[in-house]
Amino acid sequence: MKKKAISTLVILMLVITLLTFAVRVSAQAVPQGPWVDEIDFSTVANQATAIDMLEAGQIHAFYFPISDADVFEDVKVSTNLWYTFSYGSYNELTFNPVGPEFPATGKLNPFYVPRIREAINYLVDREYIAQEICRGLAVPRYLAITPSFPDYARLIDTARLLEMEYSYNFEKAKEIITEEMLKLGATLEDGKWKYEGEDVVIIFLIRIEDERKDMGDYVATQLEKLGFTVDRQYKDSAAATPIWMRGDPAEGKWHIYTGGWVTTAISRDQADNFDYFYTPRGRPEPLWQAYKPDPIFDYVADRLGRRDYSSMEERNELMARALDLSMEDSVRVWLVNRVSPWVARNEISVTSDLAGGFYGSWIWPHTIRFKDTVGGTVKIGTTQLLVDPWNPVGGSNWIYDQMIVRATYDSSLLPDPYTGLYWPNRVKNATVYVKSGIPITKTLDWLTLQFVNEIQVPTDAWYGWNATTKEIITTPPGTTAKAKVVVRYEDNLFNNKYHDNTTMSIADFIFNFIITFDRADPASPVYDSAYVPAFNSFRTTFKGFKIISQDPLVFEYYTDAIYPDAEWVVVDAADSFDPEMGYGPSPWHMVTIGWLAEKDNRLAFTATKANKLGVDWMSYIAGPSLSILAEELDWAINNQFVPYEEVLLNYTTREEAVARDTFGWAMGPSIWKACIQLRKS
Repeated sequence: MKKKAISTLVILMLVITLLTFAVRVSAQAVPQGPWVDEIDFSTVANQATAIDMLEAGQIHAFYFPISDADVFEDVKVSTNLWYTFSYGSYNELTFNPVGPEFPATGKLNPFYVPRIREAINYLVDREYIAQEICRGLAVPRYLAITPSFPDYARLIDTARLLEMEYSYNFEKAKEIITEEMLKLGATLEDGKWKYEGEDVVIIFLIRIEDERKDMGDYVATQLEKLGFTVDRQYKDSAAATPIWMRGDPAEGKWHIYTGGWVTTAISRDQADNFDYFYTPRGRPEPLWQAYKPDPIFDYVADRLGRRDYSSMEERNELMARALDLSMEDSVRVWLVNRVSPWVARNEISVTSDLAGGFYGSWIWPHTIRFKDTVGGTVKIGTTQLLVDPWNPVGGSNWIYDQMIVRATYDSSLLPDPYTGLYWPNRVKNATVYVKSGIPITKTLDWLTLQFVNEIQVPTDAWYGWNATTKEIITTPPGTTAKAKVVVRYEDNLFNNKYHDNTTMSIADFIFNFIITFDRADPASPVYDSAYVPAFNSFRTTFKGFKIISQDPLVFEYYTDAIYPDAEWVVVDAADSFDPEMGYGPSPWHMVTIGWLAEKDNRLAFTATKANKLGVDWMSYIAGPSLSILAEELDWAINNQFVPYEEVLLNYTTREEAVARDTFGWAMGPSIWKACIQLRKS
């Protein structure tokens, strides 16, 4: 039975069909599903090698931006290749804020001091990095908002003033850092900083896959000029991630990391960037939980993250204040915004996102094909694969993983690669009711926007979950909301199948509602303290959820979270409990296996809880997690287990639970033939 259980787990997550409902494509003009039979992912040593492989036809597309200017010159003159650009990738310096001494080592961490981090802005010459290191394929970036996105234009006056204020000034950086180092008790002896008789050593994790290696060397040299001893540790993402992201920053294994980020869709509203990048609410990983922003900055970031404002004027004032305070905080120092070329062979067609390029495009699985041909195998090269564990609750957020995960499910709404506005995929239409006077507009015809004087939340709407009594909590009387969203799904929603050939049901939505609240309740067996900051932010804006019709599915969602675009309000509503959005496909039976493993303290959905329990970060696709998950699956089948049965048995049966858990492995061989093959080479 255990062998079958392991096969089921593999089918559930690793067997990656291009779309949830996809089967192997027959030769037809317009396929029901993907245009190609399979995708073969492999790693490539570097950008130059990738272009050689593209020219030779060994790969068809390269899912990593070309940042080497010499390599791009070869691309531009090639007769076999085409290229396009994106503008949503950027680089920064990530700092470890724990201190002033690391508890585990007793070593000094200068970057505990916000003013020292702030001074690094003066230490780095962004123009030099953009022009000399990136050779024109980047522009200087100073701020937490992207220069090519709408918020930069809205806040241009504030942005330009801050860019002038924090422009390169080595002597100013030296003066501030010297002053603060002396306050910490360090001494400058023969041009070297000492602390308690030893050199102050800065452990610098420098990524090697692209120009971040040169950026890291440049910054390290600047720090050495100030008198620091720099331990340059060159690593790829697979080697660096367990240290800076998964590891406990208090262990003192690093001080600085060369960060790289990509916005995978044009962000028309970056108000939540401050909450994401500077506060514990941003992510559950240990580094984020170590952030302690100034209370005023934390307050402003929280309000912006929750969209707590009543006018665009108030929003822009909060944004301007956050920009200023973020520079004073500087747990991240932004360096450059990339101008990123993406390359494929001429016979391949695929949609690139103006922000995220090939690997960031949400619709690349829907559009990739051989021109004028249905079927075939597309070979895609990239620089990294399988960086972090995959699980549907708190798994990998790396783009190298997410670009593949997004091919395993069919999101209810998809962002336009050219505008960032969302289009319906499994949603039929939506209506957004908003209180009069709130700054919001709508562009696309698939939704309706109406302004009303007041929005009362019905008392029979679902408001939460009590892990002690195991009951749904309904909305308190007198609760109001800024917006009411009515989402109508497509009529055949519950005919769609997951990868294991089980059929989507209303129970998947109900389960996702309950677990959203359960993980934040200390009485729950799957309580995760690292999840609480983000949940608390959600809790302040979420006002209620009510199912109007089960089939076709229609629900009402009440919220105080308002975006400038009504399309994004609908996404916020759908994303909350939809089993096909977020970290990947999350049908209730698949998540339940991990739920049991976390309940038993054998695995954990998030890295932070895994570290706390001393267990593995749960992976549905590889490693020691699989044998544990297999045992939990066997137990679930033998006991006909249904989680949250007090509610969920109103929407499913124990027989369906067993059928869901056991049917997949029997279908495995036929599904495997239509999967994306993952290969390291």
